[in-house]
Amino acid sequence: MLSADQIAQYHRDGYLIPDFTVPDEVLESIKQRHTAFIERHPQFSDYCPALLDLDPGFFDYCNNPEILDMVAQLIGDDIALWNSSFFAKPARTGRRTPWHQDGEYWPIRPLATCTVWLAVDDSTIENGCLRVIRGSHTEQRLKKHNTVHSTDVTLNQELDKSEYDESRAVDLTLKAGQISLHDVYLLHGSEANHSPHPRRGMTMRFMPTSSLFDRDVARQMSEARKTTDHSQRSIYLMRGTDRHGGNQFRSN
Repeated sequence: MLSADQIAQYHRDGYLIPDFTVPDEVLESIKQRHTAFIERHPQFSDYCPALLDLDPGFFDYCNNPEILDMVAQLIGDDIALWNSSFFAKPARTGRRTPWHQDGEYWPIRPLATCTVWLAVDDSTIENGCLRVIRGSHTEQRLKKHNTVHSTDVTLNQELDKSEYDESRAVDLTLKAGQISLHDVYLLHGSEANHSPHPRRGMTMRFMPTSSLFDRDVARQMSEARKTTDHSQRSIYLMRGTDRHGGNQFRSN
């Protein structure tokens, strides 16, 4: 469980690295499952935006009681898992993730998500660890993004340069098995991986069920921006009830 100081830090800074590590056997299982996944789907060797739709077996790693306890302390007891992604960054060829806010891509109304970012390998400055701008979530608004027309990035929406000061960036270095948690409005990104070491990161996206996962908005966003279509995404009720009442959950 998170301490009162840690909860306050999350709300103040927009992110947190808790005192928690995934057990070695679980981490090894994730590595093996991901290796098998890439053998079946080599097109996702760098980035997979919708892991659970292609391999629902990854759900079991998201359904971790200790992780859910921490998320509940931050967004409330009624929790839905609406997505999991893999930012794999292979050695030497892993692409950069441009500075962005997660909410720029997501059809959640009102916009609210706590992302759990699990380091499957050591995540270092050299291999492209997550970088954040502390406190950049506090306005609770989406800032201006521009479309990126490039093949060297994992995402195609990038924050306008006028919206952030990269000199304020904080590097979130993690040992394999550690997690970080961050707010949906937090400004973050990561550099390319030119090192000889892979940097696999698995995300778990949890929203409070007081929000609606709006499938019509998802379809519109995908068509307008040529981004991932989340309209058919499987979402799971992890704890509590659907407080909004309009969400469509998958039975697991």
